[in-house]
Amino acid sequence: MRILLVGAGGVGDAFAKIIARRDFFELVVVSDYDQGRAERTVAAVEQRHGPQGGRFLAARIDASDPESVAAVAREHGATHVMNAVEPKFVPTIFQGALQAGADYLDMAMSLSEPHPTDPTSETGVKLGDDQFAQAPDWQQAGRLALVGMGVEPGLSDVFARYAADHLFSEIDELGTRDGANLVVRDEAGNEIFAPSFSIWTTIEECLNPPVIWEEGAGWFTTPPFSEPEVFHFPEGIGPVECVNVEHEEVLLMPRWVDAKRVTFKYGLGEEFIGVLKTLHLLGLDSTTPIRVRSADGPVEVAPRDLVAAALPDPATIGPRMTGKTCAGLWVTGLGTDGAPREVYLYHVSDNEWTMAEYDAQCVVWQTALNPVIALELLAAGTWSGTGVLGPEAFDAEPFLELMARPEAEGGYGQAWGLEEREPAARS
Repeated sequence: MRILLVGAGGVGDAFAKIIARRDFFELVVVSDYDQGRAERTVAAVEQRHGPQGGRFLAARIDASDPESVAAVAREHGATHVMNAVEPKFVPTIFQGALQAGADYLDMAMSLSEPHPTDPTSETGVKLGDDQFAQAPDWQQAGRLALVGMGVEPGLSDVFARYAADHLFSEIDELGTRDGANLVVRDEAGNEIFAPSFSIWTTIEECLNPPVIWEEGAGWFTTPPFSEPEVFHFPEGIGPVECVNVEHEEVLLMPRWVDAKRVTFKYGLGEEFIGVLKTLHLLGLDSTTPIRVRSADGPVEVAPRDLVAAALPDPATIGPRMTGKTCAGLWVTGLGTDGAPREVYLYHVSDNEWTMAEYDAQCVVWQTALNPVIALELLAAGTWSGTGVLGPEAFDAEPFLELMARPEAEGGYGQAWGLEEREPAARS
């Protein structure tokens, strides 16, 4: 397996540091628009693990140009293209991988477009629609595009498949629930606003109308931050208020898993929601470039890109961050014995541990872990397929077994949890 990694930001850097401990691949080409950043990632791998015998190379790539993606993939004989950049680049990387005859993986899918007249009730272009529309091309080429294979989406979708196959005879709701108790402080010890993930992506998914899926109704939307609820997260995180957010799980899970309702709720917190609302009020969430005066004359810049540039790079905040993040899936319905059942399947990532072990902050590390596991299953032939498929299309048991198996025994040493909860009365 020869992997072209597109993007050496926080998640791409963590991906390289995780996969460096594995031996199932022949080559990882770490590529970025800023080749220096790709070179820093390769240097970090070699500093921790020693000379890699050519297993890691750095390259420059233009993710906005499918021809550039295809050319770099062909130059290095890539069998798989791993997309680790912002979702606005999905269409071009997706196209470039297919042109190069390579399989493809991403952790976020092609962007949505709100309904033109009724955005908070009706869906317009949904997340991933553009990719699924091209499924016949991938099938005809005999190539696989494994989409939404991060942590959320990704591991949450693996949990959905596992719950349907092993825990439930009938599912009422598949509810992805994400929460954390992370805190970032400045050099003086004061808590600061510093998102642990790409603010560009966070703005996109939090300010767009959230999508819900229900049996009989299909996909529909609600206003941003709708249906607040307090969800109790394990391992000391505790209660966090969560709200509806647009996310890929809701667009992926119903395609392969039977459920009466599918939702995604994110624990943003009052301050974060306030910041996002203010950005929207001021138009700073826009991706349309505006003309700005500068010392060198007028320039055009997208307000959202300016916000991203003004905030700390998520890849750099690890040393100043404390706490844990939890990604998981809350499932309700009837167990295999026919009795009401409610469980929370989850994985917790501790920033102190990920920084010590991988020099990567916990949110980007947790995201990057899952595509590495998926690639190892693909390399072994345990997972296989053609077309455009989500994680739910594959057997979840090998993934979760490899994930939890101790590193000394060839696994990843990442235990996942299954928490039984008192089932509520069924409606």
